Amino acid sequence: MEGQETRIIAAIIGSAAAVIVAVIGTGIVVVQAEKDDNKLAATAEKSTPKAEPAVEATEDTEPTYIDLDADSFTIDLKTKSRQCFGSAGCNLTVEPSLSLVADSEDVDPDATYEITYEIRGDESGPVIETAELTEQTSLSYTPSSISTASARTKVSVKITDVQKQ
Repeated sequence: MEGQETRIIAAIIGSAAAVIVAVIGTGIVVVQAEKDDNKLAATAEKSTPKAEPAVEATEDTEPTYIDLDADSFTIDLKTKSRQCFGSAGCNLTVEPSLSLVADSEDVDPDATYEITYEIRGDESGPVIETAELTEQTSLSYTPSSISTASARTKVSVKITDVQKQ
């Protein structure tokens, strides 16, 4: 029995020694890898020229945005529905199709713009509607229902005003 106990103790000591060697070896590899990374970073800093900012931004610098007006947009009408009654004319539902001519990044993201437009061609006269532009690109509006005097009546639209809210 004594020989078996000696072998068990020797196996335990051998296993413990193997674990200690593995831990020390791993530590050496990690330290060496960190040194290599630091050398690479230092070499990259020396060899790569850093671009200096053209204008130094400060916390006090306020971004500047363009003022939008009627010329800042193009507008068309999208016909969503049309029902004609022969010579009696047509009932139409139309929506504005607006395009911003300027770059949306130049528009104040915190502002709301009211865009007033006039639809011509309704048999009762011009229809005036307003759309809202928020968060630079989000447009909300209500579709317009109009009636034309005949199927040949041309319907047109024009922006009449833009107000920043």
